[in-house]
Amino acid sequence: MSASATEEPAFETVEQDGKIEVRQYAPLIVAETEVTGDMRDAGRAGFRLLADYIFGNNTARSEIAMTAPVTRTPSRKIEMTAPVTRVPTETDSWTVTFTMPSKWTMETLPVPNNPAVKLREVPGELMATIRFSGSGQMKAHKARQEELERWMAAHGYEATGAPRYAGYDAPWKPAPFRRNEVLIPVKPAQD
Repeated sequence: MSASATEEPAFETVEQDGKIEVRQYAPLIVAETEVTGDMRDAGRAGFRLLADYIFGNNTARSEIAMTAPVTRTPSRKIEMTAPVTRVPTETDSWTVTFTMPSKWTMETLPVPNNPAVKLREVPGELMATIRFSGSGQMKAHKARQEELERWMAAHGYEATGAPRYAGYDAPWKPAPFRRNEVLIPVKPAQD
């Protein structure tokens, strides 16, 4: 990775089928906040809160490098079904997440000054993912989520958590060149 490259979470590809991958992610630390609204508005509000933290609104007044992706996960507690087909609504709560750069630990990261921003360790996870381009609208994420869920069912994977909607690029990048993903935590289905 060059000095100017944006760090992304470390993973190993377990299986690949075109734009769909199953990845084993390494453990990581995230800064997250919960916001309410439609996916786009919640993403903007959450981004502002998290950016405020990494740009120095923390106990050390330290800047923390930006990473990719920014993820949005519906945070309303819902009953798990397989596949996970529920579509978030306009009034849902969303958890918006930044991954912390790998050089930081829970002991070395500055504490957020804003109590709405929380730091959390995430254990390694197996994730089914699908990549697509575009502006990252809810309709596009829903369509890719359904495509990914069909693939998971056909290839022996069960969802173990809610889908995450990830955006990797700045909003000023032209939509056809933006990288988006739907990520779903999975486990191999039992026979």
